[in-house]
Amino acid sequence: MKAVVEAENISKSFGEKQVLQGTSLTVGEGENVVILGRSGTGKSVFIKCIVGLVEPDEGTIKVLGKDVLNINRRDMNAIRKDIGFLFQGAALYDSMSVRENLAFPLRTIKMNKDEVETHVKEALDNVGLAEAIDKMPAELSGGMRKRVGLARAIIMKPKIILYDEPTTGLDVITSREISELILDIQKKYNTGSIIITHDMPCAKITANRILVLRDGKFAAEGTYDELEKHENPDIKSFFEF
Repeated sequence: MKAVVEAENISKSFGEKQVLQGTSLTVGEGENVVILGRSGTGKSVFIKCIVGLVEPDEGTIKVLGKDVLNINRRDMNAIRKDIGFLFQGAALYDSMSVRENLAFPLRTIKMNKDEVETHVKEALDNVGLAEAIDKMPAELSGGMRKRVGLARAIIMKPKIILYDEPTTGLDVITSREISELILDIQKKYNTGSIIITHDMPCAKITANRILVLRDGKFAAEGTYDELEKHENPDIKSFFEF
């Protein structure tokens, strides 16, 4: 399996608080990797390091074979076009319609108006929200906002998607729908993805592999079924819900 993300010995401190301590992870093409961990353990910091939003103190990170810690801004921006990011709150622009929110990432690509419209409609079709194209974010439910955020994350047909708590704040049925969409996107686009979540049903549905982050390091790794039976009670406790 070809690696799309290779992070080795990543360490990061904020003042006296060390968040990551020699953390390593490889994500393969077409693989969904879930990261579990208590709040404040550095999960979001880790994926921000991958996209260059946070610079680690130590370690190496390769994304699609490129050393992202030692490249210029232009090359980093080129790599980011191959990375979709679903933020925890969907992060839609409230002053823009759904159409405009989805078209926004396409501004860096030379496309005519018809091509932009085709991409926007295709992305919305993929998340089952074609009818919401002219709505404003304030008119959308929480689940619909997540779907639009997901549509925006995939509109550039990325090779990597980073999901930060994709089902937070959603009811059980909507959470399952979002989790199933993550699987659909994985199959359709063969994306390599990192999914940060506290939602164990989401982890069970989406994960090919799960890692548990504790004290700045990955303390356990395996499938959902393997970790559910883990001998360490702290690891096993994640699966008791």
